[in-house]
Amino acid sequence: MTLDLRAHFAIFRDAGPGRIHLAAHSHHWWPDVACRAQARPIADAARLVDNKWDAVFGELIPHVQRGIAKILALPDPSTIAFAPNTHDLIMRLFSALPHDRPVRVLTTHGEFHSFARQIARLEEDGLVIADRVATEPFATFAERFAEMAASGHDLVFVSHVFFNSGGTAGDLSALVDAVKNRDTLIVIDGYHGFMALPTDFSALARRAFYLAGGYKYAMAGEGACFMHCPPGYAPHPRDTGWFAAFGALTGTQRGVPYGTDGSRFLGATFDPSGLYRLAAVFDWVDEIGLTVPVIHAHVLGLQEQFLAGIPAIAALREARLVTPVSPGTPRGHFLTFETTQAQAIHDRLAAANIITDVRGDRIRFGFGCYHAADEIAPALAAITRALA
Repeated sequence: MTLDLRAHFAIFRDAGPGRIHLAAHSHHWWPDVACRAQARPIADAARLVDNKWDAVFGELIPHVQRGIAKILALPDPSTIAFAPNTHDLIMRLFSALPHDRPVRVLTTHGEFHSFARQIARLEEDGLVIADRVATEPFATFAERFAEMAASGHDLVFVSHVFFNSGGTAGDLSALVDAVKNRDTLIVIDGYHGFMALPTDFSALARRAFYLAGGYKYAMAGEGACFMHCPPGYAPHPRDTGWFAAFGALTGTQRGVPYGTDGSRFLGATFDPSGLYRLAAVFDWVDEIGLTVPVIHAHVLGLQEQFLAGIPAIAALREARLVTPVSPGTPRGHFLTFETTQAQAIHDRLAAANIITDVRGDRIRFGFGCYHAADEIAPALAAITRALA
């Protein structure tokens, strides 16, 4: 199934006439409804003043929680906590781990900087002992990861879709089952998977955390990150803000009170604008009948069109396609090419107003629901001219 949603992205489209944006994985365009939703927190603040937080916690947050739960098939929307960025949530998770010895962490070489940088810094001070599994070759990742998972860790952190390749961790249920220690905190970083790959998390909801946000495929921009928090795991994170007490039952706890749902991972006062935008996106996709499987099928179709044109572009034809594209192999919504010329290719394309993303020797081309099928051939022709 192909989509043509260009009319729903007029604000972003009209702001850059002639721009060819192939970086949906880096900064996804917002639909017009999300742009217009930016005015709502201002209107609510003016109308409600001090009472705006009653609306945020009583109406907006439950609304967004239900939207996320629907997409992930979570049985209980209240398990979802929010933060301005995923790093805040990661640090609260770290604060729930043992503090009287180095923490053992199992992760991969394909994690995004918000986690990879932080864990590397903690390693420098001897606070973390990390085991990292290579993501490639993707065909054997699950087997190699399962072997390492059996050795016992305090935290297991792995991306659903690896940001630097577009490859995936495979079957999430098998990945979680490979962790035998029931006390281990398991975190699936879904930032490149949420609203990109169809994901049913219902069977894992009581065992694993799921971390994502609105900046990419959820089309809502910054400040709208979230984490599903399985019941009973990490009940009292040391990094805690006063909002984390909102869900606490008076008189049921000693010391510092926490909610028993996802609210236990909340911080303190934040800008709710991103949640207004995310709520608008959820309402929009429901109104037009847009689903994640439909978006995913559309993007895979665009990728196939793009790949069919690569043989005519020498600079990309000679690069290594890192993203697995064989039939039946899951992949994310971007294609990654490895070449020593990655930066030069990116710069030449940028000079031609063709927006891509480069990470070291890897250049990424991303596609979204705002692209139409008839835009791929002109984009390939423009790339060919820019790199000639």
